[in-house]
Amino acid sequence: MRVVSLIASATEIVHTLGLTPFQVGRSHECDYPPGIQALPICTSPSFDVEGTSAEIDARVKQQLVNALSVYRVFDDVLDRLQPTHVITQTQCRVCAVSLEDVQRALVGAVSSRPKLVALEPNALEDIWTDIRRVASACEVPSKGEQVVQELRSRMDQISCRAKQSRERPRVACIEWQEPLMAAGNWVPELIELAGGENLFGKPGEHSPWMSWEELSAAGPDVIVISPCGFDLERTRREMYWLTNRSEWGRLRAVQRGQVYLADGNQYMNRPGPRVVESLQILAEILHPGVFAPALEGSAWQRL
Repeated sequence: MRVVSLIASATEIVHTLGLTPFQVGRSHECDYPPGIQALPICTSPSFDVEGTSAEIDARVKQQLVNALSVYRVFDDVLDRLQPTHVITQTQCRVCAVSLEDVQRALVGAVSSRPKLVALEPNALEDIWTDIRRVASACEVPSKGEQVVQELRSRMDQISCRAKQSRERPRVACIEWQEPLMAAGNWVPELIELAGGENLFGKPGEHSPWMSWEELSAAGPDVIVISPCGFDLERTRREMYWLTNRSEWGRLRAVQRGQVYLADGNQYMNRPGPRVVESLQILAEILHPGVFAPALEGSAWQRL
């Protein structure tokens, strides 16, 4: 078996299933587990990913308007690697290499004729389905079921502890700073499991754009900022898009000192096994009297 994963979350799924020794290639975004970056890179973004939130948003939208792919797939590298399995996703053309990108690369170019495994992580339950899907494709279905049950058990323990708190903060989770976007998909579910009340975004639906008027009117108790693809340092560099707004200082969460940055690249927006850590991040933020700040500094920090 020779596995190529073209999405970071799938690489983590492969690892959790104990299949990393069989992985022979990765996407440019695959950075966990440690050591995976030594594998050949099979993709790249087709636009400049440096710049501000607004600049990146404009570039991506221009690519899509022109009916161009946001990512390139290196069919020559894939052919050289001779994979038996290629894992990609159908959830978002912007977040990662799409199924269409991979299909174009495979047609007539990869002689090994690999099995194409497409993940569909829109909601929390879909993440468990995707783990089972990869396990089944790689002929380790029992391991997939074991992993799912272990991850769900850990999340249940976190959620039960969080809901013992008498506090149920109203939470706005922001996934992009300029223009303003709320977190959707599985994040609203994580907020509820962590004992919070989610104010924006719906479970299983793509992240929605939001207005400053909507944010101000909602008056969240807590704001969590976790831009897709950004680590803590880059998220903090982009905070001027929010803090320079006249509305910012009038928000309840800002006045109460309840604004937090979370690693949206490694955790919140990565639908793989570390969704458990994403729940832990929210639980630590929302219920500091119940949870020790085990992930503070590395995965989240107060603004």
